[in-house]
Amino acid sequence: MTQAVIVDTGPLVAFLNATDRYHAWSKQVFGGIEGSVSTCEAVISEASFLLRHARGGSHSVMRLVERGLVRLPFRLETESASVRRLLSRYANVPMSIADACLVRMSEQSPDCVLLTLDRDFRIYRRQGRNVLPTLMPPGLK
Repeated sequence: MTQAVIVDTGPLVAFLNATDRYHAWSKQVFGGIEGSVSTCEAVISEASFLLRHARGGSHSVMRLVERGLVRLPFRLETESASVRRLLSRYANVPMSIADACLVRMSEQSPDCVLLTLDRDFRIYRRQGRNVLPTLMPPGLK
């Protein structure tokens, strides 16, 4: 995969946890990505929390960041107004801060694809009306 990839919590956790039901799918997808993926600090926090009891746990997440395989270009401080608007717009879903950050990241990178296990990204729109390009396991579509 040569286009920019933004990654959500689910695929990151599945990739690092061999007992996750989407582990094989995540390994296959990550194996086909050229270069690094991007995400936000909220996703790193969620993944670290969810992996706290798994072998390697949050250390594995941090190693991906340290090695440059996962990049964190998003700055919530400068994007807080946009994120707040998204949280308000999708309050009935409800949208998490991590999800809002990822939607905003996709708005900033129009040629990206979002790697996710979260069906809510089929509801969310970037720039208010455009579908987010996502890559999900076949059973989630």
